[in-house]
Amino acid sequence: MKRRDFLMAAGATCAVPALSQAERAEIVKPLPKQVRWQDFELGLVYHFDLDVYMPGGHHHERSRRERLDPSLYNPARLDTDQWLEAAQAAGARYAILTATHHQGFLQWQSDVYPFGLKQVSWRNGKGDLVRDFVESCRKYNIAPGIYIGIRFNAFWQVYNYEVNGGRGGDPAKREQYMRVCERIVTELCTRYGPLCEIWFDGGVLTPEQGGPDVLPIVERHQPDAIFYHSQQCAQHRWAGNEAGTAGYPCWATMPDVGSQIRAHADPKQRMTLLRHGDPEGKAWCPAMADAPIREHDWLWIPDTDNRVQPLDRLVDMYEKSVGRNANLMLGAVPDANGLIPDADFRRYAELGGEVRRRFGKPVAQTHGKGAIVELELSRPTRIDHVILMEDIRQGERVREYAVEGLVPGNRWQPLCEGISIGHKRIQAFDSVEVARLRLRITRSVAEPMTRDFAAYSVT
Repeated sequence: MKRRDFLMAAGATCAVPALSQAERAEIVKPLPKQVRWQDFELGLVYHFDLDVYMPGGHHHERSRRERLDPSLYNPARLDTDQWLEAAQAAGARYAILTATHHQGFLQWQSDVYPFGLKQVSWRNGKGDLVRDFVESCRKYNIAPGIYIGIRFNAFWQVYNYEVNGGRGGDPAKREQYMRVCERIVTELCTRYGPLCEIWFDGGVLTPEQGGPDVLPIVERHQPDAIFYHSQQCAQHRWAGNEAGTAGYPCWATMPDVGSQIRAHADPKQRMTLLRHGDPEGKAWCPAMADAPIREHDWLWIPDTDNRVQPLDRLVDMYEKSVGRNANLMLGAVPDANGLIPDADFRRYAELGGEVRRRFGKPVAQTHGKGAIVELELSRPTRIDHVILMEDIRQGERVREYAVEGLVPGNRWQPLCEGISIGHKRIQAFDSVEVARLRLRITRSVAEPMTRDFAAYSVT
């Protein structure tokens, strides 16, 4: 999109308009748990399942039931502490575990049906991957979440919520499967303490659509967890690709809670909404940009160390996701032994180290409110990046801004400009020596509330 289009989309008004109390109440604001989620910024999602051991990889949602062999599951060296050490090295603040995926294999001590860790020889049928994962998360001070795949289930021969391999034709069996899904969600929501997110793979049908009634279960047992997602409730959205980047601008609001999965007459309209959001939207639904650490691979495949994403690409993802008001979610692929491969672990550590090098220590920073916020440096210094953050507890108020630097000759020089800030905006520009910086909010929908205005010297 061109800058002119951004400005038109912003619905801009005067810099600090005088709003009535009723108008101020209309500014969309996040729930406290959404603020917390956006503060996480970077997470890892661990895809590990029976698929890792099945010939042909993980595209088996139509697998014949008799071909499913739980005895194949044998992560002999599985160590969830090592998984979370990788997350910590990357700088992740939350982590998500795939508790069950397309095969329907249940990676906890489930009583729902006989296809899971109770039915394997690994750890004498007593293993509980969900428990181990959550305990490791808490050990490393990383918030745990759960990813639940119920849209496909090879054990039940369910494909896209339809039984008999997707052919349907058995309403009673389908109804039984919906109740099974509710029991799965209940077990996961009640056995492991507070979780930060419940993520339904591909979205979950609502009861009105003939799906399981899972939202009340999550709300009752995990009230502080982000729900992702259905047409009833979507507390964040997908950014529209698996390249780890969000569009710009990237607003945290959407027209309504079902916008991200509702079919539009024009598919391009949906993708535009996913990438950019809607500054006039009535639902707070920030973006999540995801990408696998190994290009194209969401589960481990042997002999693919060469597919580990290069460091410069991961840093680019970070700046085009976290730096554009979105969270970045990287896919982690434990191997058949149950460990994060060495090549992947090193790359996570390199990413964490590079982000800390770039943005761990600002040259100077401040905060404030109003249309102008100034930042004085202790001495003239060369800088090449700024980070801007709004206090999103008060909603997204900024619609257009500019950053200027006081350069030699005592003149203000434009450094960068933009449309949306939201939780965080990272911007780069040519290195320049400045003695002071000035953030000018030139368009907003209410008094701007700047949580952070920080300068960096990266190069």
